[in-house]
Amino acid sequence: MKSLAKPLAAIIFLTLLSGFQIIKTQLTITVRNELGNTEEGVKVQLFENEEDYKSEKNVAAEGYTDNKGNVKFKELKAIPYFVIARKDDKDNSGGGEQVGKLEPNRINKVTLVIQ
Repeated sequence: MKSLAKPLAAIIFLTLLSGFQIIKTQLTITVRNELGNTEEGVKVQLFENEEDYKSEKNVAAEGYTDNKGNVKFKELKAIPYFVIARKDDKDNSGGGEQVGKLEPNRINKVTLVIQ
C-alpha cells in the first residue's frame, strides 16, 4: 500500500496545480531597425487606449530594450496595447503602433521596426 502513496500524491498535486494559471499575461517586444538589426536601448511605452497614446500620458508600462533588442512586460491585461518605441530620431510611427489583443496567461511576442 505504501508504494502507491507517493505516486497517488503526485497525481493529486498535479491535478490541483493544473487548475491554476502559473504564467501571467506577458509581452516580449523585439525592436529592429530598418535594416533588420536588433536595437538596444530603445524606450518602449505601452498605453491602454488611443487617447493616452496620442497624448503620451498614463503609461501602462515602460521599459528599455536589452542588448538583444528585447523588452519584457509582465502581469499585463489581456487587451490590445498602443506602443511607442523610440530611440534618438527613430520610432515606430507609421506602422506597428498597436499590438493585437494579448492572449491571457501566455507569453505574447511582437516585433516592431523603428526607422
